[in-house]
Amino acid sequence: MSDSVLQTVPLGNPPWPTIDPFLFCVHHVDNYPAGNDQLGPAASLAGRDIGQDFAGVDGWRMYHGSVVPGFPQHPHRGFETVTLARRGFIDHSDSLGATARFGRGDVQWMTAGAGVVHSEMFPLIEHDQPNPVELFQIWLNLPGADKAVDPYFTMLWDESIPRLEVNDEHGAAVGEITVIAGALDDLVPSPPPPNSWAARSDADVAIWLMHLDPSASWPMPAASGAGTVRTLYVFAGEAVIDGQSVAAPTAVVVRADRSVTIAAADRAVECLLLQGRPIGEPVEQYGPFVMNDRAGIEQAFADYRRTGFGGWPWPSDDPVHPRDARRFARHADGRVETRTG
Repeated sequence: MSDSVLQTVPLGNPPWPTIDPFLFCVHHVDNYPAGNDQLGPAASLAGRDIGQDFAGVDGWRMYHGSVVPGFPQHPHRGFETVTLARRGFIDHSDSLGATARFGRGDVQWMTAGAGVVHSEMFPLIEHDQPNPVELFQIWLNLPGADKAVDPYFTMLWDESIPRLEVNDEHGAAVGEITVIAGALDDLVPSPPPPNSWAARSDADVAIWLMHLDPSASWPMPAASGAGTVRTLYVFAGEAVIDGQSVAAPTAVVVRADRSVTIAAADRAVECLLLQGRPIGEPVEQYGPFVMNDRAGIEQAFADYRRTGFGGWPWPSDDPVHPRDARRFARHADGRVETRTG
């Protein structure tokens, strides 16, 4: 066994196990059929547990959606969500009046802070071909001092996310590292929300997606901070980590204080890296609320019942944008970002 590998954990049903400062990680992969006029699946929903459809019948799930797949309005407090949309689209709406459509490589980083209600729907915009959706959702904790900050979200658009090209000895491209958080060599991604744990340089937070072609390798540099914890999620293929083979799906805690070589075996490998210095505070979680103690959870429920975290300004619990809407974000302060495609 390589002494660079500290622990391996087989990945079963989601969510995947995480280490402080991360709370939750899930990899959604759904091979949706063509979409109907309501942007839901043009297929029968008979036999599905609508509102709680996680079974994966025919390779896709409605989740909590009844017409369009996804997650209708639900609250959060005390942490952040980082949503990496690899394929398909996500329509976001929230209690602050903000809304967005993002996907195909975009990332939304949302600080729930003192409390926000939002929906995350997966519109099936292609009416004459399949609508595959693949995304990661990661929950990153907030320290107690920041659990009551104002809600906020940042868009990291695909075009602005830096990527490191991995080359072989002949200079040919054999892989790519997508840098969502945490500088890598001279690649510096867009900043996270201002109150994020990741906004602190000493927190040493990094989120990287790795793709390596068969037999390709990449020397992952050492982390910059003392006490940093690194977890590598091998979710496709087989990785060779400083000589130790690890087949998907497996989580691997690797040493952070030195360079570790990641290689692909005889087929391509894909990995997600979650890295950070632990916050080191008590965690009390109940559903969508993450606080430091039971009293904080009880207060979150009381506040949600009293205020609705601002109420819900949308005509339905599961709003989606028109089929022809482009990628965009309209923030709570009225600022609008638009993208082509």
